[in-house]
Amino acid sequence: IPSVSNIVPESCLLIVVGLLVGGLIKGVGQKPPMLNSDIFFLFLLPPIILDAGYFLPLRQFTENLGTILIFAVVGTLWNAFFLGGLMYAVCQLGGPGLNHISLLANLLFGSIISAVDPVAVLAVFEEIHINELLHILVFGESLLNDAVTVVLYHLFEEFANFEQVTIVDIILGFLSFFVVSLGGVFVGVIYGLIAAFTSRFTSHIRVIEPLFVFLYSYMAYLSAELFHLSGIMALIASGVVMRPYVEANISHKSHTTIKYFLKMWSSVSETLIFIFLGVSTVAGHHYWNWTFVISTLLFCLIARVLGVLVLTWFINKFRIVKLTPKDQFIIAYGGLRGAIAFSLCYLLDYKHFGMRDMFLTAIITVIFFTVFVQGMTIRPLVDLLAVKKKQDTKRSINEEIHTQFLDHLLTGIEDICGHYGHHHWKDKLNRFNKKYVKKCLIAGERSKEPQLIAFYHKMEMKQAIELVESGGIGKIPSAVSTVSIQNINPKTLPVKRILPALSKDKEEEIRKILRNNLQKTRQRLRSYNRHTLVADPYEEAWNQMLLRRQKARQLEQKMNNYLTVPAHKLDSPTMSRARIGSDPLAYEPKADSENLPVITIDLASPQSPESVDLINEEPKGCGGLPPSPEEDEEGLVMQAKEPSSPGTDDVFTPGTSDSPSNQRMMRCLSDPGPRPEPEEGEPFIPKGQ
Repeated sequence: IPSVSNIVPESCLLIVVGLLVGGLIKGVGQKPPMLNSDIFFLFLLPPIILDAGYFLPLRQFTENLGTILIFAVVGTLWNAFFLGGLMYAVCQLGGPGLNHISLLANLLFGSIISAVDPVAVLAVFEEIHINELLHILVFGESLLNDAVTVVLYHLFEEFANFEQVTIVDIILGFLSFFVVSLGGVFVGVIYGLIAAFTSRFTSHIRVIEPLFVFLYSYMAYLSAELFHLSGIMALIASGVVMRPYVEANISHKSHTTIKYFLKMWSSVSETLIFIFLGVSTVAGHHYWNWTFVISTLLFCLIARVLGVLVLTWFINKFRIVKLTPKDQFIIAYGGLRGAIAFSLCYLLDYKHFGMRDMFLTAIITVIFFTVFVQGMTIRPLVDLLAVKKKQDTKRSINEEIHTQFLDHLLTGIEDICGHYGHHHWKDKLNRFNKKYVKKCLIAGERSKEPQLIAFYHKMEMKQAIELVESGGIGKIPSAVSTVSIQNINPKTLPVKRILPALSKDKEEEIRKILRNNLQKTRQRLRSYNRHTLVADPYEEAWNQMLLRRQKARQLEQKMNNYLTVPAHKLDSPTMSRARIGSDPLAYEPKADSENLPVITIDLASPQSPESVDLINEEPKGCGGLPPSPEEDEEGLVMQAKEPSSPGTDDVFTPGTSDSPSNQRMMRCLSDPGPRPEPEEGEPFIPKGQ
């Protein structure tokens, strides 16, 4: 039913299913099963956290790590103590039913209910497609606050057994936070490196490659939980560390298996958790106290809003990309509670915490409120506030090149400034990884492969797999190499190209176009020997003519360099032709003209521009006499040139006609523009009247 799933998140629907199933079981007269904490922490939670850690967007996570840690550590501590203190005050003022609840019990309750739940956040935020920054801030906080929750939970649980709590106990409790969080990360890193090293030797047994990823990750979680360290931090660390090395070693089929199995496993766990929450609500023993439950709900919301506002005001002093009021609202509103709080409360011992049923009732109320009310209204609020959504764009080589370029640039700027920011340390880590770690953990030539080439292969492989899955193997783009396709599906035969059918006329027309337009192939020349070549008698004379002409040009260029007054700019041949075409009568030659420039034309080849030669062109008004108006009207007289005697250097001899200005005039007169073609029998040069 799409209309329902668009409004109600999947987690809400699963809780409703759980409530219905629990009601049916109870209606039949059986006892519904409770969500056992051991089953939850050992079997249902690890797949969800491993999926989140293995596919964690590492770049966004590391760039916002400071902000995430402040929200996760300081924010959770603030929520726990603020809520615990206020609830203790409510218990003292609330009457006889609440007076017996101690400060430690309230602080323990505050530490359980204060942590944002990663399962609930994932379930809701995956559906609303919020932008990467907000998603990683809320989700990163929900992952990393586990260490704080574990420490506070075990601390207050132990303190409840003490007769008196000393300052030393409090200091040791504070130090245990670092042991729990950093110890969990250390355990995860060790198992991640072991998994990467093991995957180096699995090339001959590809079937069990995915098993090592799941096995070592689960071992990291169990080892951390065994020593009361943070299992969630261990899982995240192992997933983040092993992924780049494991993916370089394992086959593509193993990579696909890991991806889909993790997604399926986490989805099943998530479904079971929310259904069990619904069933446990019906099955559990509840003790409803209006004052306690309503106060818990109210103070949870107030503590979250105040914590986000104060911490964001502090964080924005150091952030380049500031968190806007809209972002702050989504972060505060996205603080959902879930099954982790329920399971932790269920683990409490009745001997020391007789009010466990009331705590469970309050926690279930808060979970239902955050998942149903906040989860259902966050999507319309995101649309109403016009919060930026996630852009589903595929990464490209171009983007990767520019990202790496900017990383190197910022690292260089930090080095010059002497400021050791996160770009500097990231560069140091990358160099160490490339120089030492990759050689140990990645098999074969892939260890020396540059990052850009590795990214290209990864993207190419992804594209090829998508093509194979979609059945588009016949339309593979050039970006996908044939080797990659053979690796995925070696038995697939290439699909033959189907050419469109052409009619005979169309085919003949295409052939004609090709014959007319394609360049003709050169004919192969006859092979020769330099000893059998016949000497050209005119070769030496031609060489000397070329040298003489070259010297004349150099001399003319030198003379032009000494001119101080720039020469009058002549019109280009195109402009001259346009002028002649627009007014041909002005350029008509006239008879009985003396003392005019005479242009001779070689009749042998009238079309050739080189045949036009200026013999005698004197500017009007030379010798100090101004030009008369009659001379201006007469124009130019054109005469035929006598053919020269053979042997004279009439082509290469430099004369007055070799200057650039004269050559321009030659071109103008040899191509006078759009004139009518001379008819047969007419002379080329029209005679003047």
